[in-house]
Amino acid sequence: MRRVGEVVRTAQGLAVLRVPDGEDPADIGTMVLDDSLTTVGRVVDVFGPVTHPYVAVTPKDSTALAELLGQSLYAR
Repeated sequence: MRRVGEVVRTAQGLAVLRVPDGEDPADIGTMVLDDSLTTVGRVVDVFGPVTHPYVAVTPKDSTALAELLGQSLYAR
């Protein structure tokens, strides 16, 4: 597994993740998991500066966005 980033905010029904410094962002369409390997959602956008990108994740229907704040999410 590789770390996609940490959830820094939620906006318009999406979780916004900050990509760790020096790492490439996950590709659009990548499935995102939490610490317990539960599928949280899918990457739908990569945006921001090239040196410090952000990733937008659309959550699964059962995922509560507020509970994701501050969590690290991963891609398999």
